Amino acid sequence: MLSAMKRALARYFPRTTEYLRAEREAADQLRKPTPRAKKPANGGKAKAAGTKKAAAGDGPAKPEKPADEGIYAGARMKATDAQLQAMRERVAQAVAAGVVSPPSDEQWAMILGRAPLTRIFAGAGSGKSTTLVLRVVFMLCHMGVAPERLTVISFTNASCAQLREQLLKVLAFWQFPFDTTQARQCVRTFHSAMGTLAKELLGNPRWFEQLDDASAGELDNPLLAGRLRPAQQRLLQQAYQDCFAADAGFRERVHDLLGLPPLPAPVEGQPARIPKAPMDSFKLAGEFTPLPLFEAFYVQAGFMESIGIRVDRLPPRALACSARERTFVEALALFWKHFEARLQQQGLMTFNAAFQRLGEMLAKGNGLPGAALAPFCHLLIDEFQDISPQIVQWLQALHRGLARQGEAVSLMAIGDDWQSIYGWRGSSPELFMDFDRHFPSKGKTKKSTVLTLETNYRSIEPILRDGEAVLEGVAFKQAKASKAFKAVQPGDHGVKLVSRFDLKTRLPELVQEIQAQCAHVASRANADRNPVLLLSRRNEPLRQIQAQLDSALPVRAYSIHRAKGLQGEVAIIVDDCAPPEKHPLRNALYAHSGFFRNSYDQAMQDESLRLAYVAITRGVSRVIWYSNKVQGAVEVLARRGHRE
Repeated sequence: MLSAMKRALARYFPRTTEYLRAEREAADQLRKPTPRAKKPANGGKAKAAGTKKAAAGDGPAKPEKPADEGIYAGARMKATDAQLQAMRERVAQAVAAGVVSPPSDEQWAMILGRAPLTRIFAGAGSGKSTTLVLRVVFMLCHMGVAPERLTVISFTNASCAQLREQLLKVLAFWQFPFDTTQARQCVRTFHSAMGTLAKELLGNPRWFEQLDDASAGELDNPLLAGRLRPAQQRLLQQAYQDCFAADAGFRERVHDLLGLPPLPAPVEGQPARIPKAPMDSFKLAGEFTPLPLFEAFYVQAGFMESIGIRVDRLPPRALACSARERTFVEALALFWKHFEARLQQQGLMTFNAAFQRLGEMLAKGNGLPGAALAPFCHLLIDEFQDISPQIVQWLQALHRGLARQGEAVSLMAIGDDWQSIYGWRGSSPELFMDFDRHFPSKGKTKKSTVLTLETNYRSIEPILRDGEAVLEGVAFKQAKASKAFKAVQPGDHGVKLVSRFDLKTRLPELVQEIQAQCAHVASRANADRNPVLLLSRRNEPLRQIQAQLDSALPVRAYSIHRAKGLQGEVAIIVDDCAPPEKHPLRNALYAHSGFFRNSYDQAMQDESLRLAYVAITRGVSRVIWYSNKVQGAVEVLARRGHRE
C-alpha cells in the first residue's frame, strides 16, 4: 500500500518526489548534525548553538574552539590615578576651547576603561566616534601606548578619513606629535589592515577587487561595491569558458542549471566539438535578479568564504538543500578551480583568499616577523556588528599569534546589533552577541567587560520610540533602550506614514513635500547641517526623484545602507519594505558553517526590520515614510497609528 502511494506521488508530483529524495540523501550524508539552539525568548540571553567537528577534508568551515587559556589577560591594563585625572583635566580644557563636547558618564567609562577585552553597545547617535577618538587619545597620551602598536578599524575609507581628521585635531590640542602619515597607518579598514600584512607576508599581491579601477588606492571594504567592472567580468568569463571546455561534468551541470538540452554525444572517430559556454542569465532561488552564471558563482562563493567556508573543501552532498542547489554548488566547485588558476596566472588574489591564507599562517605561527604584527597589539574596532565569520577567524589567529609571542593584547569592540544590515554579504550580529565565545579572556569569568552608550544625541524621543517599535519582531537582539538628549520642539514628529503611495503617479506630490521640508529646515534655528536626507533601499527611486528636484535644494540622496552614520534634520524614506525571498542554498550554508543559531531566512527577516530602524534613526526632528504596500516595518508603523 505504501509503495503504491509512493509510485502515485512520483507519477503526479515528480518535482516534489525529487525534492524529498534529495532531502533524504542529504540526511544520510550528514555525519553528526550540529544541534541548533532554541530560539531565545529573553532578548538575547540564549546559549550559543553547539558546533560539530570538521570531517576530514572539510577544512576550517567551523568556528575555531577557544583555547582553555583564553587570549586576553585577566588583569586590567595599567593606568594610574594621576593619568586618569590628567585625562579628565585636559578634556575639560578641550571642551572649554570648543575642540570636543563634554563626555557623559557612560562615555567616560569607555574612554578610561582598563579592561583588555571590552564590548560596547553604542546605540544610534550616541556620539561613539568622538568617544572613540578620546579613547585613542587617552591610550597614546596618558597610558603610554606607542602609536605603532595601536590600530583603529573603521568600516569604510570614508569613515576612516573622518576619524583621522578628528584624531589629528584632538591630538594637536594635546600637543602630541602625530602627522597625517601616522594617522593613515593608525586608522584603517579591515581590508587595508589585511593589506599591510599581505604586503609583508604574501608578496604584495595585486587584487582582483581592484581590477579596472582607475581610483584604486588604499584597500576599502567591498560591502558597498556595485556590479563587477568589465575587467573582472572578463576574467570570470574566461575561467568559465576554460572550465566548460575542459570538464564534461561541468558542461552537463551548466546545461542542467540553465534548462538547456543535453549536449550531443560525440561521433565515434571524430574529435569532440566543444561549443562556447552558454551566457544565459541564471537566477538562484532567493536572489533578486538574474546574473550570468559565472557571476552567480562568484557572488555565492564570496558569501561562502565570508561565513568561514572553504569553497574547495565544501562537500555538496552534506548540504541540506534540494538537488538543484547541490548541482549549483558542484558546478561552482569545478568553476572555482579554474578561476583560481586564472588568478594565479595573472598574479592576482582576492581579499577573501588573503584573509584565509593569512589566518592559516598566523595559526601556524612559524617565523612571522613581530614588526609586521605589532600594529595589531591594541585593536579598537568600530561597527563590530557588521563583522563576518571570516574576519572573526582572522582576528582570532592574529591575537593568538601575538599572545604566543608574549605580547599583551587588547580588543575594544564597538557596535550596535540593532544596526546590523549586511547579512546578505555574510556579516551577522550574532558574532557580536556571542562575542565571548569567539574572543575568550583569561580572567575568572572568561568574559568581556560590557558597556552601553544609551544616550542618543541625534533624534528626538518620538523618532527613537518609532524606530524601536519596528525592532519588536527581531527574535535575537540585545535588550536596551535609547534615551533622547534633544527636546521636542513645536512641529517635530516621529514617523509620518504616507501609504498607498505610487511613485509613478504621485511623484509631483513628493517633490512638493521635499520642497516644503527644505523651507521648514531653513526657517529653523540650530538646524542640522544636512537639511533633508532622501533614503531608499534601491537607487532607482532615488534617481527618479532627483531628476525632478531643483539641484540647488539642500537634499542628499542615499541608499539606506550608504546612509548609516549620517543624519539629516528631516529624513524622507521611499520604500515598500518588501519581505525577503526564501534562500534554500544559503539556509544550508548557514547550517553547515556552525556559526549561526538562526536560519539565513530568519536572519534576513530580522535584517529587514533593522534596516528600517537605521532609516528612521537618520532623522533628527522629522521622519516621513512613503510606501505603497503596508508590510514589514511599515505595517508595524501603521498599527501604531502613523497613517497620513
